[in-house]
Amino acid sequence: MTERLTYAAAGVDTDAGDRAVELMKDAVRRTQGPEVLGGVGGFAGLYDASALTRYRAPLLATSTDGVGTKVAIAQAMDVHDTIGFDLVGMVVDDIVVVGAEPLFMTDYIATGKVVPERVADIVRGIAQACEVAGTALVGGETAEHPGLLAPDEYDVAGAATGVVEADGVLGPERVRAGDVLIGMAASGIHSNGYSLVRAVIKHAGWSLDRHVEEFGRTLGEELLEPTRVYAADCLALAREESAQVHAFTHVTGGGLAANLARVLPAGTVATVDRASWEVPAVFRTVRDLGDVPRGDLENTLNLGVGMVAIVGAEGADAALATLRDRGVPAWTLGTVADLTPSDADEELVAGTKGVQAGAVRLVGDYR
Repeated sequence: MTERLTYAAAGVDTDAGDRAVELMKDAVRRTQGPEVLGGVGGFAGLYDASALTRYRAPLLATSTDGVGTKVAIAQAMDVHDTIGFDLVGMVVDDIVVVGAEPLFMTDYIATGKVVPERVADIVRGIAQACEVAGTALVGGETAEHPGLLAPDEYDVAGAATGVVEADGVLGPERVRAGDVLIGMAASGIHSNGYSLVRAVIKHAGWSLDRHVEEFGRTLGEELLEPTRVYAADCLALAREESAQVHAFTHVTGGGLAANLARVLPAGTVATVDRASWEVPAVFRTVRDLGDVPRGDLENTLNLGVGMVAIVGAEGADAALATLRDRGVPAWTLGTVADLTPSDADEELVAGTKGVQAGAVRLVGDYR
């Protein structure tokens, strides 16, 4: 008699998926206020949009992203409760760049085998980061892909929706010559450039459990440092009228200069002083282990700057004070000026991500 095949025999355990949902329910509920309707496990998350009636002309903002190959570090270390901060940071901090408040988020986890405890750890991290951002986690999906992914492999992605008043949108249209750049410290590598980082440590023959004196912990622990979630801090800064916030840029793939150029108006150039901050040890280690050229480092990693606010010159002190009061290390990174004919002879970063906008020059040497 031919053996009967079942879904479980094909590698998909629906009971394990149900157990994972039970383990994550409480963490998800803590992100939800009265505007979220229904419970965990529905076909769709429901969000009461009547709150938008307080806006005169609400614009919805949306963003989606993943964590990239940082998940390989989490899987190798069998630590899964921090990767959620990386996911949430990559998504909601893109939304606040335009001044929008991220209202709700959904997540998607694909894995070779559903291990309920592991999935619950991932979602708990996502929920904790949503709490920090003030964003409701309204739903998600866990998909089991046997044969496509190994049993211990997974990938995560997410999407969020936010809202901003039409006349409150931040961006290049507000930026002027004389504006000041305020850098906000990154917590570490965040979630971009890990293909380079992993190639470097493999080339050097370093193991993730290697203790590194400069880090005060193991290499793996340093590389898994969660992404700083700036959403609530940026929104508080934007609401501080004396700070005169004109734009934000989220420093992700492409590095500081490329992302900053995207939020500058055509005809302007931002000058960033490399000496204005000290590059954290983890970036210096990557540089030294791989003999990585400075240009590659700057075009790949955040080098210690995770978010930048562009503010009016008279608002710089207020912006720095607001961020300091919120516990975000921040400093004056540079200034914006009009582009002049002499700038054509300099090495500028412009035209990134298909956006023809302003330009950025990096000057000086890192401390």
